[in-house]
Amino acid sequence: MTDLDISFDPTRLDQAMILQFLREQAHWAADMDGARLQRAIRHSLVIGAYHRGRQIGFARVITDYASFAYLSDVFVLPAHRGQRVGQAMIKAAIAHPDLQQLRRFLLVSRDARGFYRQLGFGPLQQGERYMELRQQAAHPALLRWPFSLRRSQAERPRASA
Repeated sequence: MTDLDISFDPTRLDQAMILQFLREQAHWAADMDGARLQRAIRHSLVIGAYHRGRQIGFARVITDYASFAYLSDVFVLPAHRGQRVGQAMIKAAIAHPDLQQLRRFLLVSRDARGFYRQLGFGPLQQGERYMELRQQAAHPALLRWPFSLRRSQAERPRASA
């Protein structure tokens, strides 16, 4: 596609379009709301794809900029698919100068695995080592804030005599 501009500038993002797409067309983010999207953008490296000044694609990278990155919320508007916009966004993310020292770049995909394979992604090596904690399965005590690491006298293990 000619006239394609890839940008990492969060101030250029069309957050209303992104939110509408995620809520209405992305199976992974149907529960997204405006405040959550703003927080996600603020704490991610964002990628916007623009054609003639109008945003047509989005992706974000959640990273510590040292060893790990997670690619999330990747999409291209339907009218612009098949024109390598998604490839351009992912290649730009992978080539970003601040991400060159990463050991691991992960993503989860239900229906675009072939697309990501073309860009060098593959199944997890040693996938049996990876675990997840889903909010629905977490013990309620783990989700409370603030918490204290101090144990009360009654909770402390007693020394045997």
